[in-house]
Amino acid sequence: MSPNDELRNEAEKWLREAVKDLHAAKLLLHPGEPEPSRSLFHSQQAGEKTAKAFLAFSDIAFRGTHDLVESGLQCGDVDPSLNTLFKDAADLTDYASVFRYPDAPYEPDIDEALRAPGVAESLFAEVRTRVGGPGG
Repeated sequence: MSPNDELRNEAEKWLREAVKDLHAAKLLLHPGEPEPSRSLFHSQQAGEKTAKAFLAFSDIAFRGTHDLVESGLQCGDVDPSLNTLFKDAADLTDYASVFRYPDAPYEPDIDEALRAPGVAESLFAEVRTRVGGPGG
């Protein structure tokens, strides 16, 4: 296996996890019983795992952080064409922790949550294209 294949395989692991979070984010927006804050958490997680996939593919070390600003800057250093998508995704950062515990500053509503999966999906699609390989 070539080093490129190893990097692609590592990235694929992260992308598979991101897909699970995208799916969960959408399921949690089901009409009748939506869970906006939980959906937002999974949208953030999808963005985070997508960033880590790109960094793994690029053979760039990354910290175990939920901060999409930090991850986005690292990704943008490698591929500046991703900067706009990461700027959009940066707004998801707080949903990793701030809204998952009691005493959150507010309870996100459905309108706030409906936009997030699309942001994460756009980022995912661009990174998926760059990673390539089967299904890419």
